[in-house]
Amino acid sequence: MSEFWKRTIFGAIYVAAVVGSILWNAWAFCLLFGVICLWAVREFHGLVGSSRGLSGGAQIGALLLWVAVSCYLLAPEGLAKSWGAYILIGCAYLLVSFAVLIDELWSKAENPVANWGNLFISQAMIALPFCSMAALFALDKWLLLALFVLIWVNDTGAYCVGSLTAKRAEGNHKMFPRVSPKKSWEGLFGGVAFAIGAAYILNHFGWFDSVLLGERTWQHDVFIILFAGLTCTFGTLGDLMESLLKRTVGVKDSGHFLPGHGGVLDRFDSMLLAAPVMAVFCWICYGLSFLL
Repeated sequence: MSEFWKRTIFGAIYVAAVVGSILWNAWAFCLLFGVICLWAVREFHGLVGSSRGLSGGAQIGALLLWVAVSCYLLAPEGLAKSWGAYILIGCAYLLVSFAVLIDELWSKAENPVANWGNLFISQAMIALPFCSMAALFALDKWLLLALFVLIWVNDTGAYCVGSLTAKRAEGNHKMFPRVSPKKSWEGLFGGVAFAIGAAYILNHFGWFDSVLLGERTWQHDVFIILFAGLTCTFGTLGDLMESLLKRTVGVKDSGHFLPGHGGVLDRFDSMLLAAPVMAVFCWICYGLSFLL
């Protein structure tokens, strides 16, 4: 199978799985994204060369965080308010973290401080951003789906504009050539323009109705532009952050989860910063929509 068809087929499967799980129900979303979160944490520790014990402990910790957050946000009211379960999960998370930290006493690692740092980086850099996707889903699944759609539109727009401007005699202006030689400022602004246009189309079909209450005003336009702009900006920064990680450890892909597309981190790198920023942004706008 050629590389083009491999990327096309498995790319379509990836998109269908993400979109299908979000639209189906909360259980499908929690199951798929919980597995993806664990796999992403595993890939991270594989990149930084963590021991099997450290990687396993980090995955257990990420699973506990995912279960706690997703259950609180998405479970039925009675279960969600059962604080005893969250106390147990919190205690389990602390025990796992302490066990992994103490395990460095017996390991022969040359730099236990780096191992400890990698443990908590994987929680803050991967597990918590995935939990923020659950926060967006809890507010409205269409907001989470809009985030994915705009990320994909931004990538397409940035590639098209960046490729076209690169053909000029003077070329285009590179953002961070040391990290990602192909990314340009022209591509970034082109991706933002594409995403803003797509956001207006999504708004026409009611994807932002959970936040934009009442008749359309100038505040609606500000929200749409900010939603698209912040998504593109922090999505690009998340992409660059993962590229810096891979370049530092000297690998092209974070893994081989999707043939032709690399690993899980390669597919979700844009969400590492975009998801938490947009979750906070949307919840703030949701609160303000009831006050204005």
